[in-house]
Amino acid sequence: MSVTFSIDRPNSLCSFTFADNRRCRMPRSGTHPEFCTFHARKDQQSRAVQKFGQDVAVDLAGKYTSACDLTSALSRLFAAVAQGHIKPRTANTLGYIAQTMVQSIGMAQHEYSTTFGKRAWMEAIADNLYPNRNDPPTAPAPTAAPVEAPAATPNSAT
Repeated sequence: MSVTFSIDRPNSLCSFTFADNRRCRMPRSGTHPEFCTFHARKDQQSRAVQKFGQDVAVDLAGKYTSACDLTSALSRLFAAVAQGHIKPRTANTLGYIAQTMVQSIGMAQHEYSTTFGKRAWMEAIADNLYPNRNDPPTAPAPTAAPVEAPAATPNSAT
């Protein structure tokens, strides 16, 4: 007995393509427009990891990385591991790198303070945290005052 497939069947299958150009044959998930339940979950995890990476990159993107920046990045890492978005092994590696960064902050502070003085270190940190702090404040743009209608003068008959 031969089996005939509906014309719509290929359109209702998962559109995930494997490395060897085979396509997944599972039906699409009702909650995802392209993938089956398994690949939709993998896609969601991949997007969560990418968002985590972007968020951490924002915390660590400045010229100077403070202990507060590292604390913020580590709290995001903790949340991502707890939610299952980051594998514990990856988190362990990132935690080790963060520990090394914390140690280098202390060494950089000592080196800079010894060379240029503690006040210069504080100024360098302030310049990195608030780059525009010494710029003169800009005056707000003048706004046009509302035009008032001339007051009506009463007609006086004498």
